[in-house]
Amino acid sequence: MVHFVGAGCGAPDLITVRGARLLAQADVVIYAGSLVNPALLEYAGKDARIYDSAKLTLEEIMGIICAAESSGKTTVRLHTGDSSLYGAVREQFQALDAMGIEYDVCPGVSAMFGAAAALKAEYTVPELSQTVIISRVEGRTPVPEKERLRELAKHGATMVLYLSAGHIGRVQQELLSGGYPEDTPAAIAAKATWPEEELLRCRVGTLEQTAREHGVEKTALILAGAFLGEGGSRSKLYDPEFSTGCREAKQ
Repeated sequence: MVHFVGAGCGAPDLITVRGARLLAQADVVIYAGSLVNPALLEYAGKDARIYDSAKLTLEEIMGIICAAESSGKTTVRLHTGDSSLYGAVREQFQALDAMGIEYDVCPGVSAMFGAAAALKAEYTVPELSQTVIISRVEGRTPVPEKERLRELAKHGATMVLYLSAGHIGRVQQELLSGGYPEDTPAAIAAKATWPEEELLRCRVGTLEQTAREHGVEKTALILAGAFLGEGGSRSKLYDPEFSTGCREAKQ
């Protein structure tokens, strides 16, 4: 059996209870060493075989899993954050399906939620933002034409960008070209929830300068949108004049 486990966004105690339990029970652990906090490996049993997938190809990863399966062992495939976002898991699922190997998925806390927590921010604020766009700037991995940042920026929605810190100058240019005003609030969340986290608040028009001044080139999210600024209105959920299924409005 193979368990895909989301490691969470950095801090080792932000893995789920289920994820920690699966790690403790695993005979083999294959973790994304380029991004997963190595402190999470302390949850693994002392006899578990540990492999760093950053040094492996898909075929080599499948080879390790097949060897474990043939010996009746349990494997945990430990991905950063939540594996459903930029985790390259679909190709692994397809390979396991082709080999008839059973697997399941344990979700994790994505970096976007770790960043929001660290910034004490809410992505969806009434009258400011009710839509969150999760994307990335085009690099070696192409992006569909309709999903280019300048096209997405036309919506004016909250933007959360993964895998883009190394191209932040292009990010800034694309967001501005798509219609974000230069003074739109923005932030760079580098290694949010890690001990060395760095939270840099700025504006869309100063993203590149801010990153350069602080030496941020990778392992960072770029956030942009009015949600990082002031304004907005209070939620109807706790408004005394608003009835809900649990509470009558007060006259």
